[in-house]
Amino acid sequence: MGKRGSGKAGVQGSRAGQQVARAATQVVLLFVVSRALGLAREMVVGAVFGTTAAYDAYLAAVRVPDILFTLIAGGALGSAFIPTFTGYFARNDPEGGWRLASAVVNLLVLVLTLAAGLAWLAAPLIVPTILAPGFGPDLQALTVSLMRTMLVAPILFGVSGVVMGVLNARQHFVLPALAPSFLNLSLIGAAWFLSPRFGVRALALGYVLGAALHLSIQLPGLILVGARYLPSLYHPGVREVLWLMAPRVLGLAAVQLNFLVNTNIASRLGEGAVSALNYAWLLMLLPQGIFAQAVATAAFPTFADQAARGERDGMRRTLVGTLRAVLFVTLPAAVGLILLRRPLVAFLFERGAFQASSTQAVAWALAFYALGLVGHAAVEILARAFYALHDTWTPVWVGGLAMGLNVALSLILPGVFGRMGLPPHGGLALSNSVATLLEAVGLARLLRPRLGDSKEWRLRGATLRSGVAAAAMAGALLVWQWLVAGNADFLVGGGGVLIGAGVYLGAAALLRAEELQTVARLLLRRSARVED
Repeated sequence: MGKRGSGKAGVQGSRAGQQVARAATQVVLLFVVSRALGLAREMVVGAVFGTTAAYDAYLAAVRVPDILFTLIAGGALGSAFIPTFTGYFARNDPEGGWRLASAVVNLLVLVLTLAAGLAWLAAPLIVPTILAPGFGPDLQALTVSLMRTMLVAPILFGVSGVVMGVLNARQHFVLPALAPSFLNLSLIGAAWFLSPRFGVRALALGYVLGAALHLSIQLPGLILVGARYLPSLYHPGVREVLWLMAPRVLGLAAVQLNFLVNTNIASRLGEGAVSALNYAWLLMLLPQGIFAQAVATAAFPTFADQAARGERDGMRRTLVGTLRAVLFVTLPAAVGLILLRRPLVAFLFERGAFQASSTQAVAWALAFYALGLVGHAAVEILARAFYALHDTWTPVWVGGLAMGLNVALSLILPGVFGRMGLPPHGGLALSNSVATLLEAVGLARLLRPRLGDSKEWRLRGATLRSGVAAAAMAGALLVWQWLVAGNADFLVGGGGVLIGAGVYLGAAALLRAEELQTVARLLLRRSARVED
């Protein structure tokens, strides 16, 4: 009897792995396009604004609209809405699902409109006391103006977030994965064509237009999934969504508090510190978004479906296989970013207003952000597994502790770096990495007994294989940089990426790393299960 159950769970895990692989394949390429456009956006913005005070003002101003969206309608809503919405379809009640989606959208528009209005009124108080006390009066006034311009965007992003949740829950990933690309294109166009006339205000206008495009591109998908809209503000499922959202909102509030602390402290570290941290952060997130976020997005509906059906063994196999694949990709990416940080930053950004001093500042922050890349990728996967189990409290208190540590270190490490004669903004990046790595470890340990404590959780072999291959890659990159020292950044950085990837994949093949086949299947769309 036990063997039959185990075999059935294995088949279910295999089918779920195939489902994740197919879904991940659909979105990985689109995530690559989106991240490439995001990188192009930063290259254009960097050439126009560099690490100037005006760009610091924009980055501080956009923090409030981002916070409103994130806390009210971003990750909090998605993590609560998708499992609840999926449950209605699992119970063969699609009408209930569409009524829930309609009520959520209607309530969201009301709440976000009210919140944006209050933020607009309070902007002159928020900027000098919370966001950027280190800015001068003129820069603070510019920040207030930019923030007020962008406050309409959270309303549009909020509706777009619900649409994205609906489409992902119904296993449609293409249009949601395309949406960020239109935001990036809008910002690129604004920086390129409007900045000569409007200066940094062009980015605020591009942000609002990008939010409208982010929503518009997804609307045709609602027709494909047979969506129905009802002008209602109430549905019984809304209470479940709010209940599941509550702890997640607290967790995201802790994360946003950390971002506010970082912006607050960075505003006191001199012109360009806010900008340098932003460029480095986005570079670190590039490999994380291309693979880890794409896989996590594809895996979440599968996790939710397995959890709804009580298939804990199958969910464990899917989760562990996904974690191993993500570790296999992000570990060498972190090593590459650390060792090739200066030539990569110089090649990508050093032109126009982005000078050599900007390159040094960004490369310094990138080295410390990259240390936490594996942690960021693992948290993407592990948190979604908890959400699928309708447990949003555990990721919250673990994340809250991690972000508390992050804030504490952010208050300490910049001063330590400064006393050592090092750029102090590197301390902010290191704080984030330490806290995120500890968060990933904590989530993994707490999730393990929930899904069954078995040998499948042993990731030591996968970590050792990936670590040895990454060490071989690091050695090759050090030799390469020594051989081509003084040459063009394109040769040093671009050649290093190719050499590093080749050495890592070759070493992984020699070590017979099963994760190499798993990643190949995810990317090549083979009908095979995610490796256990």
